[in-house]
Amino acid sequence: MSLSADVFLGNETGSFPHSVLAERHPAIIKQVREAFPYGPEQHRALDALLESCTHGVIEPVPGRDWDDRYLGESWFDVPWLWSESYFYRRLLDAVGYFEAGPWQGIDPFRPSKLAELESRETDAELAALDGLAARSVEEQGAALLHGSLWGNRADLGFRLSDGEAEARDAVPDLVADDSERFWSLADGAGTLTLIADNAGRELIPDLLLLAHLLEHGRIERAVLHVKPYPYYVSDATTADVVDALRRLVRAPGQAAAYGRRLWAAMGDGRLSVRAHPFSCAPLPYADMPDDLRAELAGAESPGAGLGSAGFTVLKGDLNYRRLVGDRRWPATTPFAEVTAHFPGPVAALRTLKSEVVTGLDARTEAALVAAEGQRWRTGGTHALIQVRS
Repeated sequence: MSLSADVFLGNETGSFPHSVLAERHPAIIKQVREAFPYGPEQHRALDALLESCTHGVIEPVPGRDWDDRYLGESWFDVPWLWSESYFYRRLLDAVGYFEAGPWQGIDPFRPSKLAELESRETDAELAALDGLAARSVEEQGAALLHGSLWGNRADLGFRLSDGEAEARDAVPDLVADDSERFWSLADGAGTLTLIADNAGRELIPDLLLLAHLLEHGRIERAVLHVKPYPYYVSDATTADVVDALRRLVRAPGQAAAYGRRLWAAMGDGRLSVRAHPFSCAPLPYADMPDDLRAELAGAESPGAGLGSAGFTVLKGDLNYRRLVGDRRWPATTPFAEVTAHFPGPVAALRTLKSEVVTGLDARTEAALVAAEGQRWRTGGTHALIQVRS
Protein backbone atom coordinates (compact mmCIF):
# COMPACT_ATOMS: atom_id res chain seq x y z
CA MET A 1 0.00 0.00 0.00
CA SER A 2 1.47 3.34 -1.06
CA LEU A 3 1.83 6.20 1.40
CA SER A 4 -0.25 9.32 0.90
CA ALA A 5 -0.71 12.70 2.58
CA ASP A 6 -2.13 16.06 1.58
CA VAL A 7 0.23 18.49 -0.16
CA PHE A 8 0.95 21.82 1.47
CA LEU A 9 -1.11 24.72 0.10
CA GLY A 10 -0.80 28.41 0.87
CA ASN A 11 -4.46 29.15 1.51
CA GLU A 12 -4.53 28.67 5.28
CA THR A 13 -4.21 32.10 6.89
CA GLY A 14 -1.51 32.08 9.57
CA SER A 15 0.27 29.04 8.15
CA PHE A 16 3.93 29.10 7.16
CA PRO A 17 3.21 28.62 3.42
CA HIS A 18 0.67 31.46 3.52
CA SER A 19 3.20 33.79 5.14
CA VAL A 20 5.75 33.01 2.42
CA LEU A 21 3.29 33.81 -0.35
CA ALA A 22 1.67 36.84 1.31
CA GLU A 23 4.68 38.41 3.00
CA ARG A 24 8.02 37.01 1.86
CA HIS A 25 7.41 37.19 -1.87
CA PRO A 26 6.35 40.86 -1.83
CA ALA A 27 9.44 41.63 0.28
CA ILE A 28 11.66 39.85 -2.25
CA ILE A 29 10.17 41.89 -5.09
CA LYS A 30 11.01 45.08 -3.16
CA GLN A 31 14.54 43.83 -2.46
CA VAL A 32 15.19 43.01 -6.12
CA ARG A 33 13.70 46.31 -7.28
CA GLU A 34 16.08 48.24 -5.03
CA ALA A 35 19.18 46.15 -5.74
CA PHE A 36 19.56 47.24 -9.37
CA PRO A 37 18.92 50.42 -11.37
CA TYR A 38 16.23 48.79 -13.47
CA GLY A 39 14.34 50.87 -16.00
CA PRO A 40 10.63 51.61 -16.39
CA GLU A 41 9.94 48.34 -18.22
CA GLN A 42 11.30 46.23 -15.38
CA HIS A 43 9.56 48.38 -12.77
CA ARG A 44 6.21 47.93 -14.50
CA ALA A 45 6.75 44.17 -14.72
CA LEU A 46 7.71 43.94 -11.04
CA ASP A 47 4.63 45.96 -10.05
CA ALA A 48 2.45 43.64 -12.12
CA LEU A 49 4.05 40.60 -10.48
CA LEU A 50 3.39 42.05 -7.02
CA GLU A 51 -0.27 42.54 -7.86
CA SER A 52 -0.53 39.07 -9.38
CA CYS A 53 1.15 37.13 -6.56
CA THR A 54 -0.90 38.84 -3.84
CA HIS A 55 -4.31 39.22 -5.49
CA GLY A 56 -4.21 37.59 -8.92
CA VAL A 57 -4.17 34.17 -10.54
CA ILE A 58 -1.65 31.91 -12.26
CA GLU A 59 -0.93 33.23 -15.77
CA PRO A 60 1.07 31.77 -18.67
CA VAL A 61 4.84 32.14 -18.50
CA PRO A 62 6.44 33.87 -21.52
CA GLY A 63 7.90 31.33 -23.93
CA ARG A 64 5.46 28.63 -22.81
CA ASP A 65 8.32 26.57 -21.37
CA TRP A 66 6.57 26.06 -18.03
CA ASP A 67 4.12 23.59 -16.58
CA ASP A 68 0.73 25.33 -17.01
CA ARG A 69 -1.55 22.89 -15.19
CA TYR A 70 -2.79 25.54 -12.73
CA LEU A 71 -3.61 28.42 -15.09
CA GLY A 72 -6.39 30.64 -13.78
CA GLU A 73 -6.13 29.44 -10.18
CA SER A 74 -5.13 31.55 -7.18
CA TRP A 75 -1.47 31.37 -6.18
CA PHE A 76 -2.70 30.34 -2.72
CA ASP A 77 -4.84 27.40 -3.88
CA VAL A 78 -2.17 25.40 -5.75
CA PRO A 79 0.60 23.27 -4.17
CA TRP A 80 2.98 25.51 -2.28
CA LEU A 81 6.06 23.94 -3.89
CA TRP A 82 4.62 24.76 -7.31
CA SER A 83 3.60 28.34 -6.51
CA GLU A 84 6.98 29.16 -4.96
CA SER A 85 8.83 27.89 -8.02
CA TYR A 86 6.43 29.75 -10.30
CA PHE A 87 7.11 32.97 -8.38
CA TYR A 88 10.85 32.83 -8.99
CA ARG A 89 10.39 32.00 -12.66
CA ARG A 90 8.05 34.98 -13.04
CA LEU A 91 10.47 37.22 -11.13
CA LEU A 92 13.29 36.41 -13.56
CA ASP A 93 10.97 37.17 -16.47
CA ALA A 94 10.05 40.52 -14.90
CA VAL A 95 13.67 41.69 -14.74
CA GLY A 96 14.52 40.48 -18.25
CA TYR A 97 16.80 37.63 -17.24
CA PHE A 98 15.85 35.38 -20.17
CA GLU A 99 15.24 37.93 -22.91
CA ALA A 100 17.85 39.41 -25.22
CA GLY A 101 18.81 42.79 -23.84
CA PRO A 102 20.99 44.53 -21.26
CA TRP A 103 19.61 42.58 -18.27
CA GLN A 104 19.87 39.13 -19.85
CA GLY A 105 21.71 36.73 -17.55
CA ILE A 106 22.08 39.25 -14.71
CA ASP A 107 21.43 37.48 -11.39
CA PRO A 108 19.00 39.72 -9.43
CA PHE A 109 20.21 38.16 -6.18
CA ARG A 110 23.94 38.56 -6.83
CA PRO A 111 24.54 41.61 -4.59
CA SER A 112 23.35 39.80 -1.47
CA LYS A 113 25.30 36.66 -2.39
CA LEU A 114 28.55 38.59 -2.81
CA ALA A 115 27.99 40.61 0.37
CA GLU A 116 27.66 37.38 2.32
CA LEU A 117 30.84 35.94 0.81
CA GLU A 118 32.79 39.05 1.81
CA SER A 119 31.38 39.29 5.33
CA ARG A 120 33.36 39.13 8.57
CA GLU A 121 31.37 36.02 9.47
CA THR A 122 32.78 34.27 6.42
CA ASP A 123 36.29 35.38 7.43
CA ALA A 124 35.80 33.84 10.87
CA GLU A 125 34.45 30.57 9.51
CA LEU A 126 37.36 30.19 7.09
CA ALA A 127 39.86 30.99 9.83
CA ALA A 128 38.44 28.08 11.84
CA LEU A 129 39.91 25.74 9.24
CA ASP A 130 43.40 26.46 10.57
CA GLY A 131 42.54 24.92 13.93
CA LEU A 132 40.85 21.97 12.27
CA ALA A 133 44.04 20.94 10.47
CA ALA A 134 45.54 19.38 13.61
CA ARG A 135 42.57 17.07 14.12
CA SER A 136 42.35 13.48 12.89
CA VAL A 137 40.87 12.73 9.48
CA GLU A 138 37.72 11.40 11.16
CA GLU A 139 37.32 14.51 13.32
CA GLN A 140 37.88 16.77 10.32
CA GLY A 141 35.25 14.85 8.38
CA ALA A 142 32.74 15.07 11.22
CA ALA A 143 33.30 18.82 11.58
CA LEU A 144 32.98 19.46 7.85
CA LEU A 145 29.85 17.32 7.63
CA HIS A 146 28.25 19.43 10.33
CA GLY A 147 29.48 22.59 8.63
CA SER A 148 27.70 21.51 5.47
CA LEU A 149 24.61 20.54 7.44
CA TRP A 150 24.19 23.84 9.27
CA GLY A 151 25.28 26.09 6.41
CA ASN A 152 25.66 29.68 7.47
CA ARG A 153 24.83 28.83 11.09
CA ALA A 154 27.89 26.63 11.15
CA ASP A 155 30.94 26.92 13.29
CA LEU A 156 33.25 24.71 11.28
CA GLY A 157 34.67 23.43 14.56
CA PHE A 158 31.05 22.60 15.53
CA ARG A 159 31.16 20.88 18.94
CA LEU A 160 34.56 19.24 18.85
CA SER A 161 35.42 20.94 22.12
CA ASP A 162 32.28 19.65 23.82
CA GLY A 163 31.29 16.40 22.20
CA GLU A 164 28.70 15.54 24.83
CA ALA A 165 26.64 18.72 24.42
CA GLU A 166 24.06 17.13 22.13
CA ALA A 167 23.50 14.23 24.51
CA ARG A 168 22.78 16.61 27.38
CA ASP A 169 20.13 18.61 25.53
CA ALA A 170 16.56 17.72 26.46
CA VAL A 171 15.62 18.52 22.86
CA PRO A 172 18.74 18.11 20.70
CA ASP A 173 19.51 20.45 17.82
CA LEU A 174 19.98 17.37 15.63
CA VAL A 175 16.59 15.66 15.61
CA ALA A 176 17.73 12.71 13.46
CA ASP A 177 21.33 11.62 13.06
CA ASP A 178 22.37 8.96 10.55
CA SER A 179 25.98 10.15 10.51
CA GLU A 180 27.45 6.67 10.85
CA ARG A 181 25.41 5.42 7.89
CA PHE A 182 26.44 8.51 5.94
CA TRP A 183 30.13 7.70 6.37
CA SER A 184 29.65 4.00 5.65
CA LEU A 185 28.15 4.92 2.27
CA ALA A 186 30.47 7.83 1.48
CA ASP A 187 33.71 5.99 2.20
CA GLY A 188 34.78 4.20 -0.94
CA ALA A 189 31.92 5.48 -3.09
CA GLY A 190 32.86 5.70 -6.75
CA THR A 191 31.18 9.06 -7.14
CA LEU A 192 29.43 11.19 -4.57
CA THR A 193 26.82 13.49 -6.07
CA LEU A 194 25.96 16.52 -3.96
CA ILE A 195 22.82 18.42 -4.97
CA ALA A 196 23.54 21.86 -3.59
CA ASP A 197 21.22 24.32 -1.94
CA ASN A 198 22.35 27.89 -1.23
CA ALA A 199 25.29 29.93 -2.46
CA GLY A 200 27.71 31.98 -0.39
CA ARG A 201 28.43 30.90 3.17
CA GLU A 202 26.35 27.74 2.71
CA LEU A 203 28.06 26.62 -0.49
CA ILE A 204 31.58 27.02 0.91
CA PRO A 205 31.08 24.29 3.58
CA ASP A 206 29.69 21.98 0.88
CA LEU A 207 32.83 22.53 -1.18
CA LEU A 208 35.04 21.99 1.86
CA LEU A 209 33.34 18.67 2.58
CA LEU A 210 33.90 17.54 -1.02
CA ALA A 211 37.53 18.65 -0.84
CA HIS A 212 38.04 16.56 2.32
CA LEU A 213 36.43 13.48 0.78
CA LEU A 214 38.56 13.75 -2.36
CA GLU A 215 41.83 14.58 -0.58
CA HIS A 216 41.66 11.60 1.75
CA GLY A 217 40.50 9.12 -0.87
CA ARG A 218 37.13 8.61 0.77
CA ILE A 219 35.55 9.06 -2.69
CA GLU A 220 37.00 8.90 -6.19
CA ARG A 221 34.94 11.65 -7.83
CA ALA A 222 32.43 14.31 -6.85
CA VAL A 223 29.62 15.83 -8.90
CA LEU A 224 28.10 19.07 -7.69
CA HIS A 225 24.60 19.83 -8.98
CA VAL A 226 23.61 23.50 -9.00
CA LYS A 227 20.78 25.52 -10.53
CA PRO A 228 20.94 26.49 -14.23
CA TYR A 229 19.64 29.98 -13.36
CA PRO A 230 19.02 32.03 -10.19
CA TYR A 231 16.33 30.52 -8.02
CA TYR A 232 14.87 30.91 -4.52
CA VAL A 233 16.96 34.05 -3.79
CA SER A 234 20.18 32.34 -2.76
CA ASP A 235 20.30 28.98 -4.55
CA ALA A 236 23.70 28.21 -6.02
CA THR A 237 24.51 28.52 -9.74
CA THR A 238 27.76 27.78 -11.56
CA ALA A 239 28.75 31.45 -11.20
CA ASP A 240 28.31 31.11 -7.45
CA VAL A 241 30.59 28.06 -7.41
CA VAL A 242 33.29 30.10 -9.16
CA ASP A 243 32.81 32.99 -6.72
CA ALA A 244 33.11 30.60 -3.76
CA LEU A 245 36.27 29.00 -5.14
CA ARG A 246 37.85 32.40 -5.73
CA ARG A 247 36.93 33.41 -2.19
CA LEU A 248 38.70 30.32 -0.85
CA VAL A 249 41.79 30.67 -3.03
CA ARG A 250 42.48 34.24 -1.93
CA ALA A 251 41.81 33.55 1.75
CA PRO A 252 44.72 33.08 4.17
CA GLY A 253 45.78 29.83 5.77
CA GLN A 254 44.15 26.46 5.24
CA ALA A 255 41.18 27.94 3.37
CA ALA A 256 43.39 28.77 0.41
CA ALA A 257 44.81 25.25 0.41
CA TYR A 258 41.29 23.84 0.24
CA GLY A 259 40.51 26.24 -2.60
CA ARG A 260 43.57 25.24 -4.61
CA ARG A 261 42.78 21.55 -4.21
CA LEU A 262 39.20 22.11 -5.38
CA TRP A 263 40.39 24.19 -8.34
CA ALA A 264 42.79 21.40 -9.35
CA ALA A 265 40.08 18.76 -8.91
CA MET A 266 37.85 20.61 -11.34
CA GLY A 267 40.73 20.83 -13.79
CA ASP A 268 41.42 17.10 -13.77
CA GLY A 269 37.76 16.01 -13.66
CA ARG A 270 37.61 14.62 -10.13
CA LEU A 271 35.11 17.40 -9.35
CA SER A 272 32.55 18.41 -11.95
CA VAL A 273 29.56 20.74 -11.94
CA ARG A 274 26.15 19.97 -13.40
CA ALA A 275 23.14 22.24 -13.89
CA HIS A 276 20.23 20.05 -14.91
CA PRO A 277 17.01 21.88 -15.91
CA PHE A 278 15.01 19.75 -13.46
CA SER A 279 16.79 21.56 -10.63
CA CYS A 280 14.40 24.46 -11.21
CA ALA A 281 11.26 22.40 -11.83
CA PRO A 282 8.25 22.88 -9.51
CA LEU A 283 8.08 19.13 -8.99
CA PRO A 284 9.20 16.49 -6.47
CA TYR A 285 12.15 14.21 -7.23
CA ALA A 286 9.71 11.35 -7.70
CA ASP A 287 8.93 13.02 -11.05
CA MET A 288 12.53 13.47 -12.21
CA PRO A 289 13.21 12.82 -15.92
CA ASP A 290 14.76 9.60 -17.14
CA ASP A 291 18.22 11.04 -17.91
CA LEU A 292 18.65 12.42 -14.41
CA ARG A 293 17.29 9.24 -12.86
CA ALA A 294 19.78 7.16 -14.87
CA GLU A 295 22.67 9.40 -13.81
CA LEU A 296 21.80 9.24 -10.11
CA ALA A 297 21.26 5.49 -10.37
CA GLY A 298 24.84 5.09 -11.52
CA ALA A 299 24.53 4.94 -15.30
CA GLU A 300 26.96 6.86 -17.44
CA SER A 301 25.90 10.36 -18.41
CA PRO A 302 26.64 10.72 -22.16
CA GLY A 303 29.61 12.96 -22.74
CA ALA A 304 30.01 13.87 -19.06
CA GLY A 305 32.41 11.14 -17.97
CA LEU A 306 30.79 10.97 -14.55
CA GLY A 307 31.08 7.27 -13.87
CA SER A 308 29.08 5.51 -11.19
CA ALA A 309 26.98 7.83 -9.04
CA GLY A 310 27.42 5.69 -5.95
CA PHE A 311 25.78 7.97 -3.40
CA THR A 312 23.66 11.13 -3.63
CA VAL A 313 23.53 13.82 -0.95
CA LEU A 314 20.76 16.41 -1.06
CA LYS A 315 21.40 19.67 0.77
CA GLY A 316 18.90 22.01 2.32
CA ASP A 317 15.24 22.53 2.95
CA LEU A 318 13.93 22.85 -0.61
CA ASN A 319 15.69 19.69 -1.74
CA TYR A 320 14.24 17.87 1.26
CA ARG A 321 10.73 19.02 0.35
CA ARG A 322 11.28 17.78 -3.19
CA LEU A 323 12.80 14.50 -1.98
CA VAL A 324 10.05 13.38 0.40
CA GLY A 325 7.21 15.24 -1.32
CA ASP A 326 5.98 18.55 0.13
CA ARG A 327 3.17 16.87 2.06
CA ARG A 328 1.68 16.80 5.53
CA TRP A 329 3.38 13.57 6.53
CA PRO A 330 3.18 12.53 10.17
CA ALA A 331 6.68 13.25 11.51
CA THR A 332 7.16 9.55 12.30
CA THR A 333 6.57 8.48 8.68
CA PRO A 334 9.62 6.35 7.76
CA PHE A 335 12.16 8.29 5.72
CA ALA A 336 13.07 5.12 3.80
CA GLU A 337 9.49 4.69 2.62
CA VAL A 338 8.94 8.23 1.32
CA THR A 339 12.30 8.13 -0.49
CA ALA A 340 11.91 4.64 -1.96
CA HIS A 341 11.37 6.25 -5.38
CA PHE A 342 14.90 7.73 -5.42
CA PRO A 343 17.46 5.88 -7.57
CA GLY A 344 20.28 4.63 -5.39
CA PRO A 345 21.45 5.45 -1.86
CA VAL A 346 20.51 8.95 -0.73
CA ALA A 347 21.19 11.24 2.22
CA ALA A 348 19.50 14.46 3.29
CA LEU A 349 21.45 17.17 5.13
CA ARG A 350 18.87 19.72 6.15
CA THR A 351 18.26 22.58 8.54
CA LEU A 352 14.51 22.65 9.26
CA LYS A 353 12.96 25.78 7.72
CA SER A 354 9.56 24.46 6.58
CA GLU A 355 6.88 22.24 8.04
CA VAL A 356 7.48 18.95 6.26
CA VAL A 357 9.53 16.35 8.15
CA THR A 358 9.72 12.56 8.23
CA GLY A 359 11.72 9.84 9.94
CA LEU A 360 11.56 11.06 13.55
CA ASP A 361 10.98 8.70 16.43
CA ALA A 362 7.86 9.36 18.48
CA ARG A 363 9.81 10.30 21.60
CA THR A 364 11.80 13.00 19.80
CA GLU A 365 8.70 14.47 18.21
CA ALA A 366 6.88 14.56 21.55
CA ALA A 367 9.81 16.33 23.22
CA LEU A 368 9.99 18.92 20.43
CA VAL A 369 6.26 19.65 20.57
CA ALA A 370 6.29 19.89 24.36
CA ALA A 371 9.19 22.34 24.33
CA GLU A 372 8.36 24.47 21.29
CA GLY A 373 4.91 23.70 19.90
CA GLN A 374 5.39 23.57 16.13
CA ARG A 375 8.06 26.28 15.90
CA TRP A 376 10.80 23.65 15.72
CA ARG A 377 9.69 22.79 12.19
CA THR A 378 10.36 26.22 10.65
CA GLY A 379 12.76 28.19 12.83
CA GLY A 380 16.09 26.89 11.48
CA THR A 381 17.17 25.90 15.00
CA HIS A 382 17.05 22.14 14.36
CA ALA A 383 18.58 19.95 11.68
CA LEU A 384 18.74 16.36 10.53
CA ILE A 385 21.00 13.88 8.78
CA GLN A 386 18.92 11.10 7.25
CA VAL A 387 20.14 8.27 5.05
CA ARG A 388 18.41 5.61 2.98
CA SER A 389 20.82 2.99 1.71
